[in-house]
Amino acid sequence: MWLRSVLVWLLIAVAESVHGILRIVYLQPRLGDLPARQMSLVSGALIIVVIATLTIRWIGATSVRQQMAIGALWLALTIAFDIAVGRSVFGYSWERIGADFNPVAGGYLGMAMLVLLVAPWLAAGLRGQR
Repeated sequence: MWLRSVLVWLLIAVAESVHGILRIVYLQPRLGDLPARQMSLVSGALIIVVIATLTIRWIGATSVRQQMAIGALWLALTIAFDIAVGRSVFGYSWERIGADFNPVAGGYLGMAMLVLLVAPWLAAGLRGQR
């Protein structure tokens, strides 16, 4: 179950990375950085939920506890990935990374992380596994 969970997380990471690249290429020049990031929150959340729903049976998480543990794993891996890529690839400051999670500063990444946390549980419900 855990190896499969990590493999699904890798799929989510790739899909969200492509989503981010498309946001930068197509939305950001037209809307600006912050509005583009805010607008892509819904489509990013949808990507996560769709992938989780398509893979939750394969993962084999049958209890709410297992589903939430997988969500917590995905959350931890994603935060580590986002920080590592933000700092090393894009050279973002800690302040810039923190702003992504701060709704007062217009960053709603924390909401996307909440979706990631509950996605396995939500997907199991959508697939009738509860």
